[in-house]
Amino acid sequence: MAASTRKTTRKTETFTDEERAAMKERAQEVKASARRGSHADKAAEDEAAVVAKIAEMEDADRAMAERIHAVVKASAPGLAPKLWYGMPAYAKDGKVVCFFQSAQKFNARYATFGFNDKANLDEGTMWPTAFALTKLTAADEARIGELVKRAAG
Repeated sequence: MAASTRKTTRKTETFTDEERAAMKERAQEVKASARRGSHADKAAEDEAAVVAKIAEMEDADRAMAERIHAVVKASAPGLAPKLWYGMPAYAKDGKVVCFFQSAQKFNARYATFGFNDKANLDEGTMWPTAFALTKLTAADEARIGELVKRAAG
């Protein structure tokens, strides 16, 4: 019985195929970033990589990611688009502030728009750091724009 318990425990501690793929993507992103030249070249390549990653997404996720990309760029032009674990993300001073995770990324039932700890969203002792998205309305876009502006502040 102990052997079967160990086997189960080991299995739950392993990464899924999707998680391993995300880690490999992150390693490739770090290597690519180290190889590039000027800051302007890196910024252009990072934005092109984000646009290309969005183009690879399934229809519903792609439509949301395109709108979020536009909203983030308009709301916080100081945030730099970049890939982060294979997801479109937006960074300030090299640190990811917010990101979009498509539903297909980890076979989830909804996409996610999230914020990292570098985001200036502190509100009392508890505040949301991620939002589930099934579609985007104009009100959702406005809310995301306000949150991103605050987060980048």
